[in-house]
Amino acid sequence: MPVPSIVSPSPVGDAPGRFHGDARRALRHPFLPQRRDPLRDLVSGAMVRVEATGHVLVITLDRPEVRNAVDAATSAQLEAAIDRLEQHDELRCGVLTHTGPVFCAGADLKAIAQHGLTGFETERGGFGGLCRRERAKPLVVALEGAAVGGGLELVLACDVVIATPAVRFAVPETRRGMVALSGGTFRLARAVGRAVALDLVMTGDELDATRAAQLGLVSRLVEPGTAVAVALAVAERIAANAPVAVRESRALTAAAFDHDDATL
Repeated sequence: MPVPSIVSPSPVGDAPGRFHGDARRALRHPFLPQRRDPLRDLVSGAMVRVEATGHVLVITLDRPEVRNAVDAATSAQLEAAIDRLEQHDELRCGVLTHTGPVFCAGADLKAIAQHGLTGFETERGGFGGLCRRERAKPLVVALEGAAVGGGLELVLACDVVIATPAVRFAVPETRRGMVALSGGTFRLARAVGRAVALDLVMTGDELDATRAAQLGLVSRLVEPGTAVAVALAVAERIAANAPVAVRESRALTAAAFDHDDATL
């Protein structure tokens, strides 16, 4: 199978090297959109930053000192961000991304040792407030760094995956005497196939982004430093379409992995 070509931001814009509307303005700084919006910072916290640009809500994991590991506060704040995306009609699509060199290293083991597992899973969203959350609106994830354990499970809970070649994925739970219960087993199998998923979950070995794109886990392989830019442009294109049509098309496509043709 040929290696997927690396996508530059320009193909998803309205002309070479350009982006649609609000996404184009936001990309002057990928993490801090320039245009102020009345919805921005409504649910931002110490662990998760939230900003709106046009019809897109950008959600940023912001714990780089612990590789964006998820603790109870992160789960609560991420769930609040998804709540805001779902509740506001002005927001039609979300982008989930990160600060620092790692997207997410999974659960914060130090926090677990100190406080136990309380709060790591929310009632509606499961791990990270996202992994088992039922959503009506699309969520694009932009990766410039590794997604490991629960971090990969967050990725698998999203709809479109944008990643650079340096990104690595892994489910190392078996090496720690644990089982990935928030999607790292069943969703991974749907994304990459039974044989590859079994290999990854039983060995704990890594999967690089190039192979992940070949297998179908990564939607778009992009140049280093452009993941957020491409994700914002993709989200803006989604947001430009009819919201009801996007919602129903997303639901039917997702259901295809769980139901047969007669049920659908």
